[in-house]
Amino acid sequence: MAQQILRWQVVIVVVLVLGAVLLAWLDARADATAAARQRALDLAVGVADAPTVREAVADAGAGTTSGIAPTTVLQPFAEQVRRDSGTDFVVIMSPDGIRWTHPDPDAIGERFLGSITQAQQGRRTTEEYTGTLGRSVRAVVPVLRDGDVTRAGPDDVVALVSVGIRTDRVQDEVVAALPRIVAAAAAVGLLGVLGAWLVHRRLRRQTHGLGENEITRMYEYYDAVLHAVREGLVLVDADGRVSLVNAEAERLLGVRVGARGDELGLGDEVSTALRERGTLDDVTVAVADRLLVVNAAPATWQGRDVGSVVTIRDRTELQSVTAELDTVRSLADSLRSHSHETANRLHTMVSLVEMGRTTEAVDLATRDIRLAQGLTDSLVTAVDEPVLAALLLGKSAQAHERGVRLEVDPASVVTGLPVSAHDAVTVVGNLVDNAIDAVQSAHRSPDAAAGTGAAAGTGDGDDPTVVVLLHASEGHLDVRVEDNGPGVPEADRALVFERGWSTKVGGDDPGRLAGRGLGLALVGQVVRRHGGTARVGDGPLGGAVFEVEIGDDA
Repeated sequence: MAQQILRWQVVIVVVLVLGAVLLAWLDARADATAAARQRALDLAVGVADAPTVREAVADAGAGTTSGIAPTTVLQPFAEQVRRDSGTDFVVIMSPDGIRWTHPDPDAIGERFLGSITQAQQGRRTTEEYTGTLGRSVRAVVPVLRDGDVTRAGPDDVVALVSVGIRTDRVQDEVVAALPRIVAAAAAVGLLGVLGAWLVHRRLRRQTHGLGENEITRMYEYYDAVLHAVREGLVLVDADGRVSLVNAEAERLLGVRVGARGDELGLGDEVSTALRERGTLDDVTVAVADRLLVVNAAPATWQGRDVGSVVTIRDRTELQSVTAELDTVRSLADSLRSHSHETANRLHTMVSLVEMGRTTEAVDLATRDIRLAQGLTDSLVTAVDEPVLAALLLGKSAQAHERGVRLEVDPASVVTGLPVSAHDAVTVVGNLVDNAIDAVQSAHRSPDAAAGTGAAAGTGDGDDPTVVVLLHASEGHLDVRVEDNGPGVPEADRALVFERGWSTKVGGDDPGRLAGRGLGLALVGQVVRRHGGTARVGDGPLGGAVFEVEIGDDA
C-alpha cells in the first residue's frame, strides 16, 4: 500500500508541477503582452505630444492626403524614436490613415493597416493586429490641435500616431523567463517527491511493511472474525480508550469506540487491571441484569505496550440453568436420602411385625408419615407458588442431611409473585444456601464444639437453625431469612451483596475468596434490577438476618 501511495503521490506532484508551469507560462505571457501594450501606448502619447510632430503636421493641414512635406520632417524623427525605444515601428499618419512615416520607405503614402476609428474620434486605443511587419501589439493615439484629450473630438484631430511591437519579440521575453519558471517548478517537484518518499517510509513502518493486498485481506479476515466470534471483544489502547469493540461486546456493555476503559462498567477490579496492564482470568462480574465472565491480558508489539485485550462471556443463561439444575439436584438428593431412610424404616417395621411388636411398628410408620406430610401440607398451604414450594422442600431435605434445621415460619403467605419464578428462586435459594453454610460452618468450628458463643452465635448450644419467612403477592415480595450462626460484622454489611464477599472462612481475607460470594451478588443484582431493597442485620436467633423487599412497598 505504501508503494502504491508513493506512486500516486509522485503522479500528483508531477501533474501539479506541470500545471503550475503552464499557468506560470500563460501568466508571464499575459503580463508581457500587457506590458508591451502599455509601453506602446506611452511611447505613442509621447510622440503625439512632441513639438516636432505638432509643428510638422500643423503645416500639412487637416485632411491632407499627399503627406510629402510632413514626411520630410517626420520620417527621420520617427525612425530615431523607433531605434532609441526598441520598438518595431513608429507610424505617423494623416487623420484619415495615410502614412507619413514607416520603417519601410516604400510603405509611405499607403493606408495604415489597423483600427483607427477610435483615434479619429479623439480617443486612444490598443490592439493586436497583423500588418505589413507581421502580428504586433500596437497603440494608436490622436494628435490634437490644442492637446486637451479630455475635450477632444473629430474636429480636433490633426494627425494619428501608431507605435507597435511585434508579438514574436514579446514571446522572446517570455521564453527568456522560462528557465527561471522551470527551475522553480523543478525545485517544487523535487520537494514534493521528497515529501512523498518520506510519507512512504513512515507509512511502511506503520503498516509493518504490508502491501495493499495483504492489508485488504487482513481487514477482511479481521472483520469476519470479529463478527463470527460469539464472545465480546474490547481492545483498549495505551491511552486507556476503547479502540475496538465487536457487536457482542457492544450488546453486553453498551460501549462504543472512544470511551474510556473506566466507562466499561465492569467494576474496580477490571478497571485497575486495564490501567496497570494486569491479567484477569475468568473474573465473574454482575452488570445490570447480566452475569459476565471477564478475561483481560496486556497487548504488546515488539516489546512495545499497545494496550489491553478484554474478552467477555455472557454467563447469565448458564447461571440460570445451573440454578435450576441445583434445585433439581437437591430434590434428587432429597428423594435418594428419603429412599434410603424409608428402606431402613421399612426393614425396621417388618422386623417389629415379625417380633410381634405390631403396635410399635404402626407408631413408627405413622409418626414419619405425619412429620413428612405435615411439612408438605404447611408448605403447600402457605406457599401457593409451586416452584418456591418445591425449592423449600428440597432445601429442607438438604439442610436435614447437613444437620441443619430449616423452618418455614407459619406466618408465611405466598399468593403470587411480582417477579419471575426464576428471580424468586435466585433470591430465596441463595439466601437459604448462605444461611445454611453459615450455621453449619459455625457449629462445626472448634469454638462451637467447646460451647463458646463466639462461634455458635447464641452460645446456648442450640442446633443449627435457619428460619424463612415469605410474604408475597402480585405486587410485593418480602423475604426474611435468619439463622443462629455467627452473624455478619457491621463493617462488612455494606459489602455482602458485592461479588466476591463470602461468609466461608479461609485464606487471608475471609470476606473475599476466589470463586466465592457469587450467590449474594446475584441476589443484589435481582434486587437492583427490580428497584427493591436488601438489608443485613442481627436476628433474634443470635445470628444474621437478611431481608429483601421488592415491589410496591419496597
